[in-house]
Amino acid sequence: MGHARGCPSIEEGMEFSEESGRKRPLHFPVTENSNQSLLIFVTVCTKDRKPILADPAIHALLRKWWSNATEWLVGRYVITPEHIHLFCAPNNLEVSSLRNWMAFWKNGVSREWPSEKDKPIWQRSFWDTQLRQGESYTEKWEYVRNNPVRHGLVTDTKTWPYQGEMNILPWHDT
Repeated sequence: MGHARGCPSIEEGMEFSEESGRKRPLHFPVTENSNQSLLIFVTVCTKDRKPILADPAIHALLRKWWSNATEWLVGRYVITPEHIHLFCAPNNLEVSSLRNWMAFWKNGVSREWPSEKDKPIWQRSFWDTQLRQGESYTEKWEYVRNNPVRHGLVTDTKTWPYQGEMNILPWHDT
């Protein structure tokens, strides 16, 4: 996946919308496979890539709304100044819309955002990829956790304060 400053390139994974005349990310339906974990890798960026996310109060606000948005569980995540990478999984057997879940917590965070001058906070859409194998989860996590180092924010991934794991999302193949 090609990334510019942590967000996928404009052309990659895009579709053209006749109604708006704009390109937008493709969101493929979540595909359930009874013998595999259902894990989604998500990237969400700030509007115009404003560097406003790497802050202790914002970190706490995001965690609050991810906890409130109970349809999906957030696993590991990294928050950089202008984007978030996270892994998530449905919280029940009936898989609800990832798009609706994203809209719920993004709207909640926006309503409680501490500074009006930063609004709007988010790009309209987000990028998602369903993981197909355990190696993919491990590889993507290594990529994600090294983001702050690649961007020159820290020299050691362990020292980046805006990361964590809210729920353990184990991978299984049976």
